[in-house]
Amino acid sequence: MKSKIGIIYATVDGQTLKICNTLIAVLKENKQNVTLFSIDDFKEDIASFEKIILGSSIRYGLHHKKIIEFINTNKPQLDTIKTAFFSVNLVARKPEKNKPDTNPYVIKFFKKIDWKPTIVEVFAGKLDYKKYPFFDRIMIQFIMWMTKGPTDKNVEIEYTNWEKVKEFGEKLIKL
Repeated sequence: MKSKIGIIYATVDGQTLKICNTLIAVLKENKQNVTLFSIDDFKEDIASFEKIILGSSIRYGLHHKKIIEFINTNKPQLDTIKTAFFSVNLVARKPEKNKPDTNPYVIKFFKKIDWKPTIVEVFAGKLDYKKYPFFDRIMIQFIMWMTKGPTDKNVEIEYTNWEKVKEFGEKLIKL
């Protein structure tokens, strides 16, 4: 049975959208009916979906405000269907912090929000200093310095484990 799947994302620098596009490729390869929405563009009825997947990037330690508002507003409807949530953050580049139960941002997120998705995943993002506005670059360099990450302003590193993203896509099919 083909289920109707909605993927809703919030991204700052585009890596969450790139992850969503990989998930869509996996789902469509497996003949799934999937539609992608930016959090700014989602105006659908949640009840028309069998599964909703939410993806959010992190900036300055917080998930995207509009994703949090969406969850808080739509929790009763989300609780009636299968749901998944994934977080994209640079802390997940460290093996000891790349799982939902070891990633400090995901742990903090679920302590603050009254929602339990069916499955949760976390992916490392991309570090691209050249893409950031001046203030963001300085702040991210400082955070990276504190966490013993790269601080060279010319650095561009994609930490995302694409095999893990594809495996998550396979889990979404079985959800």
